[in-house]
Amino acid sequence: MNIQQLYEFCLSKKGVTEHFPFDEDTLVFKVGGKMFCLTSLQDWEKGSPSLNLKCDPERALELREQYEAIKPGWHMSKVHWNTVTVNSDVSQKLLIELINHSYDLVFNSLTKKIQAEILNS
Repeated sequence: MNIQQLYEFCLSKKGVTEHFPFDEDTLVFKVGGKMFCLTSLQDWEKGSPSLNLKCDPERALELREQYEAIKPGWHMSKVHWNTVTVNSDVSQKLLIELINHSYDLVFNSLTKKIQAEILNS
């Protein structure tokens, strides 16, 4: 996966917006105003891209045990976030699944009203 593929994939999801709330480097994708994917543009340029993705706590622990490239979330809650190194021992199929999982966790945490607004937009 490259940065353009990530960008297009995330923005293709219902209600997703892009932001740079922290600095000019950290690209954040949000749904309903809540973050589900963060990445450093500089890391992509350096050839060492990673994503911070929300994850079910039990699954997060399992994934960290199974994959070298999945670590506790960097600068995030270590319980609910993983940092996933892109183009590593994590297949593109799994990476897409993890992005979808993060999006779904955040979307499902939104109020029913906001969910309906997103689905009907």
